[in-house]
Amino acid sequence: MAEYQSTIDKKLISEMEKDHFPGRIIIIYTVNDARKAVDYLSTCSVVGVDTETRPSFRKGKVNSVALLQISTPDTCFLFRLNHIGLPDFLEDFLQNDILKIGLSLRDDFNMLRRANNRDPRVGNWIELQDYVSRFGIQEKSLQKIYAILFGKKISKSQRLSNWEADTLTGAQQLYAATDAWATLRIYQKLNEQ
Repeated sequence: MAEYQSTIDKKLISEMEKDHFPGRIIIIYTVNDARKAVDYLSTCSVVGVDTETRPSFRKGKVNSVALLQISTPDTCFLFRLNHIGLPDFLEDFLQNDILKIGLSLRDDFNMLRRANNRDPRVGNWIELQDYVSRFGIQEKSLQKIYAILFGKKISKSQRLSNWEADTLTGAQQLYAATDAWATLRIYQKLNEQ
């Protein structure tokens, strides 16, 4: 098993070349399109998953998950949950046996559970924050883990943007797709032996 450096300095990351999702991004606004996307994703053996929630700057106010990103190596689906909710078949996908890779899953699961009362932790999930420690990596942030493994940085500039906007900007789409894809890419890199 390969060993990697355990930590990385933020200043070093700031000097790195940026990397981003290179594939196609498909935004899902309807339940019918969501079903087609899940049919496609059901043919995969492993996917990267992330969520985005509109930030709240008022104490005690918590917004619902607005976006669920599920990525393959070359296609990322952005499910606009604020438009379609969490249909049963999409929830079933999250709980099936296809391997799903994510980071900070506890937060994502808590937000999704708040939306629908079922626990999405059932299923086949890997939490990267725990998984990377097997390889000597002590960092917990996606950006730092990615930089250690690939020597490139991924932008976090859209993190606090409005994920409930009627139309996601190109920068939001690329940011969201990159986060889900990066979790998958990290997992694949750690398992190429």
